[in-house]
Amino acid sequence: MGRYISLERIIEETKDRYYETLEISSDGWHKDKHDPWPYINYILYTIKTACNEFEARVSSISSPRGSKSIMVDDAIKSLTGEFSISEILDKCPGVSIDMVRKIFKEKQKTGELVCKGKGRDAKWCKKY
Repeated sequence: MGRYISLERIIEETKDRYYETLEISSDGWHKDKHDPWPYINYILYTIKTACNEFEARVSSISSPRGSKSIMVDDAIKSLTGEFSISEILDKCPGVSIDMVRKIFKEKQKTGELVCKGKGRDAKWCKKY
């Protein structure tokens, strides 16, 4: 099994720095002259490291081929009446406007969609 993204693991890997910042931050605690910022910065570093690892893992996962087309098809099916390309884009995060336009043109050629208007104000509707 691969490495887990966990704060505990990151802290374990940097435990010397953990104890160092904890000691520095608690120095003068009883005299109310301590500085919590070294420890706070260490914790923020730990969280940032975990976020970066998570982002790297998510970006390495690819969607199955055709999944964006399916997402656009599902969005079209969920709408009634007239709708715009921007409404489809709102329902399909990660899908480019060019992909939506390509699918709309294909559906227009097959007679599934009808375009009403031109440009940004164009509305589309399903042909029943």
